[in-house]
Parts: sequence; C-alpha cells; structure tokens
Amino acid sequence: MSNLATLSDVYVPPHIPPELVVDFDLYDPPGADTDFHAPWKALQDRSPDIVWTTANGGHWIALRGKPIHEIFEDYEHFSSKVIIVPRERGDKIKVLPTTLDPPAHRPYRALLNAGLSPRVIREMEPSVRALVIDTIESFRARGHCEFISEFAEILPISIFMRLVNLPVGDALTLKPWADQINRPDGSVSPEEVMARFADYLRPHVQARKADPGTDLLSQLVTTPVNGAPLCEAEALELCSQILIGGMDTVVSFLGFMMAFLARSPGPRRQLIENPALIHGAVEEFLRRFPIVQNGRLVVSDYVFHGVQMKAGEVVIMPGVLHGLDEREHDNPLEVDFHRKHPAHSTFGSGAHRCPGAMLARAELRITLEEWLPRIPDFEIAPGERVEMQGGIVGCVTRLPLRWDV
Repeated sequence: MSNLATLSDVYVPPHIPPELVVDFDLYDPPGADTDFHAPWKALQDRSPDIVWTTANGGHWIALRGKPIHEIFEDYEHFSSKVIIVPRERGDKIKVLPTTLDPPAHRPYRALLNAGLSPRVIREMEPSVRALVIDTIESFRARGHCEFISEFAEILPISIFMRLVNLPVGDALTLKPWADQINRPDGSVSPEEVMARFADYLRPHVQARKADPGTDLLSQLVTTPVNGAPLCEAEALELCSQILIGGMDTVVSFLGFMMAFLARSPGPRRQLIENPALIHGAVEEFLRRFPIVQNGRLVVSDYVFHGVQMKAGEVVIMPGVLHGLDEREHDNPLEVDFHRKHPAHSTFGSGAHRCPGAMLARAELRITLEEWLPRIPDFEIAPGERVEMQGGIVGCVTRLPLRWDV
C-alpha cells in the first residue's frame, strides 16, 4: 500500500466490520528490523482476536492461541492449498505435501516421517555434535564472531545438505532462493523460484532414481506412494519443499535464541550451572521466539469465533503469537526455564506439523550443550546492533558477538 494511502482509500469487503480492519504487513511489521516479535505482540494486545488486514491484498490474521490452534487442526474449513499471502502469490506455490490436504497428503507425509524418524535423528547426533564443536572452535580463540554468517548459516544447512547428500557449497545458491519464498523482495516471481529449485534438483532426482543411496533424497524419490513410484513432477515438488524448509527455519531460530542469551546473563548462567535445564530451555525458547507465519485458504463461507469468513479468503496463523498469548501463559514475554508445558505453534499443529521438529530440537539443544561450556560469557559487540527482518519466516540477519579470551 502506498505511503499516501489511508484505510479509507483501501477496498475492504462489505462483510468485514470496520472494527476488525487493521493495516499490518507481515513482510514489514513496524520496528521488526530491531525487534521482530514486538510489533506482532503489540497487534495482539490492541486488537480483537481475529482481524482483517488491508496489506498484501487483504487477509485475515488470527491473533490468539486458541483460534490459531483450531485453524491448524481444521483442514475441512481451512485448506493448505494456499499457505502464503498475497493470495495470487500463494496460488503459484505448490509443493508436496505442504499444499495438499488430508487424506491426499498422508502417503507423501509418511515419506518425510520415515526419513526424519527419531531413530534417524538419534543416529545423526554424533555428527551434529562434531560439526557444532568444529564450528565453534573455528572462531572461539578470536573472541568475536558474526553469529549468523559464521554459525547459524553453517550448522543447520551443512547438516541438512549431508542428510540429502548434496554438495554443501550448493547452499550458497539455494538459500537466496528459499529467502525469496519466505521474505520476498519482489525481484523474483514465485514461479521463477520454484522453477530454479526444479532445475537444480532434476539431475539429482534422476541420478538417485537410477542409483539410490541411503540419504533422504534417495528415500523420497524411490519409495512408492499408493503402490506406484513418484513421477518426476511429484519428486521435484517434494524435494523442493524439503530444500526450502532446510535452508531457513533453524538458521533463523538460532539467531533469536543466541541474541537473547547474549543480552541475558542471568538465564545464561542458569544453563551453565545446571545443564539439565537445557532440554526444557529449548522448548521455552521455541515458545518465546517463534518465527513462522502459516496461511490457510477458507474453503467455504464459515463463521469462525463469531467472524464471518468467505470462501477464497486467506487467514494467517502467526506462530509468533500463540506462545506470547497471556491467555495461554502467565508473563508470556518472560523466559522461564521452569515453565510447565509451554504451549506454542512454533512447529504448526495438526496434519502438517513440521516433520523436521525433532531434528531442529536436537540442533538447538546440542548448540547450547557445546557453546556454553566453551563460550560461557558473551555479549552483543559494543557499538554494534542486532538486525532483524520480518516475513513468512522472521529472522535475525546480523548478530555480532564478543567475549573475552
């Protein structure tokens, strides 16, 4: 929307009451460059439970934990056929199984579940730990690092590329493409992004079908679905979805977790003195610093929590807000490692709950287990600033840290 426009200049469908209308752009929330979560929380605090924003073509936003959770679970009224806004952009992004609804999505999801099973993740942990240690040791003696480029963009992406047995160096090409899905700058259309992923993957898919290995990519393209092998188009969609997810979410979350610890010597000391808290701390960090905003397509006219929604409209469920809802948690902005059962939607919920959640938790836990004994006291480098960015996946883009050596 133009800076010269006002809400009175913007078309709002007649069935939407004026008191539900806001102007909130999830790609560019006000102030998100320095505190990504703050504008979302401010919107939650001042607004009804469900609002209509005029930004990005107009769409609904659910602002409280209960409706967010219910939308995730209710695929009969809220379809995954469109998962991002604006609607015309979401229509052009189709990936298996994310944009399929049950029951059609289930056999494809079963492939991901098998490839990211608890057994697989347990077997990966020693190599994950070794990579964490090596990466920390590469800069520990220096006394400073730019955490995002020197750790967050190296660790999870390297682990993921090994999981799918693709050259780690190719991530330098793939990550900017994934960023254009989650935080588009308008320079590339969604069709072009998906075509780039397909062109990159096609020779790898063909090679794995001809000579499969034990990696996740081989499993995905050779395991039959509904009794038949995947066609090339299905294989490319499924593998594109895996690459997009593997390039961004853990990278982004690591930045928020470590920015908090750099600014919070008290909680940091708790984890150093009592490492047994780390398991619970990971879950509390996931509650407090979620990053993903999922979308769903309204299937038919439907009254939801007293709000009239029309078929074809899109509703966004900000994972950012479920865990920050004071109706769900006392003092939700406080990080409390002793919090019992921290409810959140950081990995989504229902049929499309993130299949990589266990791997993400393992990476976060091992990072804390190996970083804190080696670099126990660190801070934001004096005179430097932490930089963030909004989007479908919010992120820390720059995190300069320093410590005494």
